[in-house]
Amino acid sequence: QVQLVESGGGLVQAGGSLRLSCASTARTFSSYTMGWFRQAPGKEREFVATITRRSALIAYADSVKGRFTISRDNAKNTVYLQMNSLKPEDTAVYYCAVNLDGASAGKDYTQYRYWGQGTQVTVSS
Repeated sequence: QVQLVESGGGLVQAGGSLRLSCASTARTFSSYTMGWFRQAPGKEREFVATITRRSALIAYADSVKGRFTISRDNAKNTVYLQMNSLKPEDTAVYYCAVNLDGASAGKDYTQYRYWGQGTQVTVSS
């Protein structure tokens, strides 16, 4: 069983920045692809970003491209999401997740096996 703990969410004004972190208990963290997803009230969960095990492949949703940056530190079993130029429409609960296929930069949430509890990001206008 893999446990994921997100942190770094909060309330920020439009145009501001936040950095989310997701720490994993997985001993083989460096073998997995890690992803970030988000879910706003009344909406379906949507893909935000993903990074493969050695950071060889990175993908972003079009809505965040150029504003968000995903990265990982395998020595710390942690994945990050740097969010800049935040907009009110970025308001959501953000989840990190594990894709056991470390070579896949998949965007489909069904490809992800383990999920964190989520962290709330609220962007005020």
